Amino acid sequence: AGTKQPGGPVRPLVVSTWEHGLAANEAAWEVITQGGRALDAVEKGVKVPEGDPAVKTVGYGGLPDASGQVTLDACIMDETGNCGSVAYLKGIRHPVSVARMVMERTPHVMLVGQGALDFALENGFEEEDLLTPEARMEWDQWRKANKEGEGSGHDTIGMLAIDIKGNLAGACTTSGLAYKKPGRVGDSPIIGAGLYLDNDVGGAVATGNGELVMKTLGTFLVVELMRKGMTPDEACREAVLRIIDKCDPSVGEQVGFLALSVSGMTGACSIRPGFTWARCNGKENRLCDAVYIAGNKSDAK
Repeated sequence: AGTKQPGGPVRPLVVSTWEHGLAANEAAWEVITQGGRALDAVEKGVKVPEGDPAVKTVGYGGLPDASGQVTLDACIMDETGNCGSVAYLKGIRHPVSVARMVMERTPHVMLVGQGALDFALENGFEEEDLLTPEARMEWDQWRKANKEGEGSGHDTIGMLAIDIKGNLAGACTTSGLAYKKPGRVGDSPIIGAGLYLDNDVGGAVATGNGELVMKTLGTFLVVELMRKGMTPDEACREAVLRIIDKCDPSVGEQVGFLALSVSGMTGACSIRPGFTWARCNGKENRLCDAVYIAGNKSDAK
């Protein structure tokens, strides 16, 4: 089911998840056209939705957890396999840049919570209130209507790029599930779940229900399936089928995968309709509809 999407090989190329990926792609493409690294491109690209208060699922303006705190998760990975990650980070507008600093200035992959914040402040980042008046109003309305329940909204920005030299990089950043239980971390900062790439094969990013992605290490699976010869489309579909078979997602649970091969082929697939992704090759920057599977075991056969 779904709409046929472009998938032929093109390099250089930038792809990202959801409609806010269009503006992110434009920023990333500026780096690519100047001969810059894919790593610089993806960082610059995802910083656009991180800093946009109109995007309620990423960065500044993101909807808070159940206690009213905006907590951010992000990761980044370069062509050599180096990566950095932050989780449960408060008060820093651009967590992807902190993640990159973790990668480049520490021997670690992930810093979380207060440790991540301390590291950011020690390295020149400024702490600020990320809860916008609009997000606070929505949180107040949710709290009054539904104190015990969780909200939705999991439109993570994930981005993959191939630069002029043919090298890959990826980034993933989110404010997570709206009104989540304080302390919850999703797939977005987890290498192999929210993001994974191998410069000899390709890369993948995930969006949607993070718990389902973590249970199947979805992006690692996509890359390994491409390593074995599947196209990005085929690999994304197989990763979705794996979630359906092993996790049997409930009505309303959504996961989408977006993949890019080292040759510049693209593919995307989701559990249910509605997942869109943006593709920029210099000639056009367009929004595409991912193919989808009905979303339960019987329909996926």
